[in-house]
Amino acid sequence: MRKAPIVLLILSLFTFLPAPASAAALPGGKAYFVVSRGSFKTGTANWTRLSDYTFTADGKVRANTYLWQQSKPVARQGTGLTPDSSCSTTSLTPDRPRVRACEVMTAGGFGGAPHEDNDGNYRIDGDQLHITWNVAGWNEQWTIVTSPDTKLARLDFRSNALATIGYGYGSNTPLNVRRQMSSVQAHPGDLDQDSQGWERGGPFTSPPSKITPRDHSTCTTTSWCLTYLQPQAESSCTAGCKATNTDRSIQYYVMRISNSDRRDTRWHWCSCLTDVGEVNEFCYKRNSHVKPMLQILDDDARFRGWVGVEASFDYKGDRTRDMLAAFRLSDFR
Repeated sequence: MRKAPIVLLILSLFTFLPAPASAAALPGGKAYFVVSRGSFKTGTANWTRLSDYTFTADGKVRANTYLWQQSKPVARQGTGLTPDSSCSTTSLTPDRPRVRACEVMTAGGFGGAPHEDNDGNYRIDGDQLHITWNVAGWNEQWTIVTSPDTKLARLDFRSNALATIGYGYGSNTPLNVRRQMSSVQAHPGDLDQDSQGWERGGPFTSPPSKITPRDHSTCTTTSWCLTYLQPQAESSCTAGCKATNTDRSIQYYVMRISNSDRRDTRWHWCSCLTDVGEVNEFCYKRNSHVKPMLQILDDDARFRGWVGVEASFDYKGDRTRDMLAAFRLSDFR
């Protein structure tokens, strides 16, 4: 009985201790996001950023970012990969539709380390995600949308102090996990595409379109690559091509950049453009489209598409002929 006052005293002390701070909710319950952003305005000061975001329950967020900007244009960069003969050809008249055996190109710098890393703070109000970065004046707002199966979260762009458009997707699958091209090619159905950007002097918004991964061919020995020759009946290659060249097909390549993260790249160009300019080419060396991308994976690590950017700078240095964009290719739009 003598010990009761001591117990009561201890209990009374606990009643006055401050409650531990509550953990911040993760956006859509997801920690790892892939995000593309761009600033596309009149003039030639446009840029694209391709990032991964990691959110933690203490209200912090970290971004690793690749940046391409018209003020610091970079040349296209070879990946070192040429698709093998199972999915490409060395002939202009193949026995079946295949792309040409060309070294796949990507945007300069995408094969190396990210160009930026930034920290910030975030808060969630209802379905609104607010991020304030450690860069003075840079904040952004997104609407959080969860997929019907709750395996994936989508970020719909609301506002950004510097960017004019963005796309984002997240899950709880770590960012060092990726799917190989066989899984990409096996994806059922289409991937819906949305894109905004800047091309040949001004901003643009592309009408929604689709790509079908199953249309692509896998390569036997280069299993990290997909190829697709879009037939001329489906293409719109007209500008810049000779009237005498009736080949209006498009050469498409998709390949892995790294086996330890989500990086892929997409490269495409009109076949008829190799018959124009200073010298005829088998592989197009001039203003092809280079599009760095990051894979979208859900909580089960299933491939669900990509977020990406275009960073195609004019090979002659004419900034009015640059092609930049931010886009998404996803089955959850």
